[in-house]
Amino acid sequence: MNIAIGADHAGYELKKAIIAFLKEKGNKVEDFGCYSTESIDYPDYAHPVCESIEEGTNKYGVLICGSGNGISMAANKHSGIRAALSWNAEIAELGRLHNNANIVSIPARFVSEESALKIVEAFFTTEFEGGRHQTRVDKIACR
Repeated sequence: MNIAIGADHAGYELKKAIIAFLKEKGNKVEDFGCYSTESIDYPDYAHPVCESIEEGTNKYGVLICGSGNGISMAANKHSGIRAALSWNAEIAELGRLHNNANIVSIPARFVSEESALKIVEAFFTTEFEGGRHQTRVDKIACR
């Protein structure tokens, strides 16, 4: 699976662990940054991740910032993106199962590395349920 990943400075360390985890599982991971703990602006990393998914270069994405909120908000400005802010594995699973999320957003300052890896595992092993949920997903796009 081709997966894009991006983070701000608060998510940098967690991003490295998630990349290693995803590669260990046999995935191709494209890292859009950031590459240090130096303060940066999360939209500069969220937008390229989203564009790679919209263009079809990557199928899914992982975004990480301190709270998970800002980077999710930036991502969800893209009409082809459904970023699910996930602070535990169950929320990540529901983001895929019911919302067909194509990005999981993780709040680095509020989850442990162990929890983050469980979130990623749940997200990437859950399939979209479709059915009544597809009708709802179809209504998400801006009018």
